[in-house]
Amino acid sequence: ARPQPRPPPANSGPRLAPPGPPCSMSDPLCPPSAPFFGFMGAAAALIFANLGAAYGTAKSGVGISSMGVLKPDLVMKSIIPVIMAGVLGIYGLIIAVIIGNAVEAPAGGNMQYSLFQGFAHLSGGLACGLSGLAAGIAIGIVGDAGVRASAHQPKLYVGMVLILIFAEALGLYGLIVGLILTSKTSSCGGA
Repeated sequence: ARPQPRPPPANSGPRLAPPGPPCSMSDPLCPPSAPFFGFMGAAAALIFANLGAAYGTAKSGVGISSMGVLKPDLVMKSIIPVIMAGVLGIYGLIIAVIIGNAVEAPAGGNMQYSLFQGFAHLSGGLACGLSGLAAGIAIGIVGDAGVRASAHQPKLYVGMVLILIFAEALGLYGLIVGLILTSKTSSCGGA
């Protein structure tokens, strides 16, 4: 006769959900997975915008350091690309905080956050984050070449700043669209 396996104790392992009634599955437009999309939007906004900011800062910083060896008096004047790249991270932070505060936990066993809101927040986060990434790449490349060139020919400085402004505008467009998309709401349960 083979021995029967012992059943596991009642409290073995971590609990993945807090005790309470399970989430209602009666509304297909408000599934329990909806907050996942909202949180992914918040993460995408912050991660991609910070990737752009980091690349723009690093690439511009290399150009400033290289130029500063020969003309150290121009370093502070050439710090503009680094500042503009840093602003891109703030754009992502703004959208991530707005989305993070808008995601609602289930209350009384019923979902409060709709799939519509989750998709709107995901698209808003991606719009802001990927626009910030593109702007950071543009700022980094222009900042690197621009500070080196303006050290040799000071008349190029104004042109470099104008190009940087238009590169920064790409991130601003993403922020504006992200704010519009994150303001979209839809309630659960017909409330």
